[in-house]
Amino acid sequence: MRLILASASPRRLALLGQIGVAPDAVDPADCDETPRKAELPSLYAARVAADKAHIVAARHPGALVLSGDTVVAAGRRILPKAESEAEARKCLTLLSGRRHRVLSAITLVDAQGVARHRLSTNIVTFKRLDGSEIDRYIASDEWRGKAGGYAIQGRAAGLIRAIQGSHSAIMGLPLYETRALLKAAGYPLD
Repeated sequence: MRLILASASPRRLALLGQIGVAPDAVDPADCDETPRKAELPSLYAARVAADKAHIVAARHPGALVLSGDTVVAAGRRILPKAESEAEARKCLTLLSGRRHRVLSAITLVDAQGVARHRLSTNIVTFKRLDGSEIDRYIASDEWRGKAGGYAIQGRAAGLIRAIQGSHSAIMGLPLYETRALLKAAGYPLD
């Protein structure tokens, strides 16, 4: 049974390794990740994960295809994957001293083409950040390409007061849900 990871994220690949899963191939999907007008963060995350899985499944008939998408949401607002210092600073300033949601959606398309979906909803609370803390974090460059402008597995862990939910989901792949989907599809685990 071949497993294809439809993601270029090194974090997702490493997280799979934590549960003893090594995909046979990594084949990132190239899909439009632009949020639709008034699209809710949870629906957006689920849609993008499903789109990625279906694109890659079409290239690998008969294989299991696993995809994911992680969204940082402040209320109904979907925060970007920060690509500039200004964008990262704006995200961190918005998240400073408040709670936000991290939504991690996964889709598994099985060998028959049937898609199954899971969504992990998690709450992260940042401490109130002063300007120098934001400056130091921006200087670390960890924020680049990260949803909401931070990576919980790095220096940002020291800026987070509390999390409710799955640490692996906040990193980018909810391992409990992933394992359950793989097991239900007959993928050999343990």
